[in-house]
Amino acid sequence: MEFIIATNNPKKLRELERILNPLGIEAVSAKDAGVKLDEVEETGTTFAENAFLKANAAFKKTGMPAIADDSGLSVDALGGKPGVYSARYAGENATDEDRNNKLLEEMKNVPDEKRTAHFTSSVCCILPDGSKLAVEGICKGKIGYKPVGEDNFGYDPIFIYNNDKTFAQMTAEEKDKISHRGESLRMLQEELKKYLEEN
Repeated sequence: MEFIIATNNPKKLRELERILNPLGIEAVSAKDAGVKLDEVEETGTTFAENAFLKANAAFKKTGMPAIADDSGLSVDALGGKPGVYSARYAGENATDEDRNNKLLEEMKNVPDEKRTAHFTSSVCCILPDGSKLAVEGICKGKIGYKPVGEDNFGYDPIFIYNNDKTFAQMTAEEKDKISHRGESLRMLQEELKKYLEEN
């Protein structure tokens, strides 16, 4: 079954395709499907609400079953910020680097033991009959003191997993095994299996 991936973010699209395709889910980008997805206003107060808004908009626009991910970073010392505002944390046209710098600046006086954080990935899948599957994966870690690593996707260069290395220092395979998005998409695969068996 082909699923349209409800994102215009090329880095997120690559990651979703990379994880979904080996699970037997054929991930199709809007470009491949020959459609242009409108930017969805993320008015939800949770990752799950925003994932649904994006998946539902793509489903309505294309008529294809749709998968959307809404994810972000929650930092304990900042009361859970940036949370659902992760992508907009440093303003509308900010780069990943801008967001990382803003977060590091806010964390500059926070001691090591209080730098705990977690990534959340909420995935919503709208199926051909309009029914919905929703799953959520979490990955715990902490915030480093400076960006480290080659892969500058989101907050990856400042998020340290297992006191070892940042997400940006990991290979794609290493990251997919332990990341919030890897976990949520494996959960989605299980839910899809059940759905397909029942239908």
